[in-house]
Amino acid sequence: MYQRTVLIVEDEPLIRMILADSLEDEGYAVVEAGTALEAIGLLGTRTIDAVITDIDMPGGLNGLDVARYVASCKKDVPVIVTSGGHVIDDGELVGNARFIAKPYDLRCVLNMMVEMGSCSHRNPLREIRVA
Repeated sequence: MYQRTVLIVEDEPLIRMILADSLEDEGYAVVEAGTALEAIGLLGTRTIDAVITDIDMPGGLNGLDVARYVASCKKDVPVIVTSGGHVIDDGELVGNARFIAKPYDLRCVLNMMVEMGSCSHRNPLREIRVA
């Protein structure tokens, strides 16, 4: 059975770890990046089925740049853009990207990935809040 791989792009290590552990518990393989530039490098070398990215990150590039890169190179890969400080309408995003505000529930993220056509979850979902 093929294990779907999710790229988490988050500069806050604790949030990245909680999200990664939760997704792994749901049966996903996880690849982590702490910056948008690192994420773009991984997208060029790894098979990724979905991306979850924060907007604000250090290093000049941000999560919207990651979403634009995915839209230009990997059109079928869904991108979930998250932020605790910005609210973005899905119409403002490019490609197969959607927005969810922090704090969010992991069930909402997983359901969004399923709706976007890339992933399916195997376990009954439990509530996990991510700041």
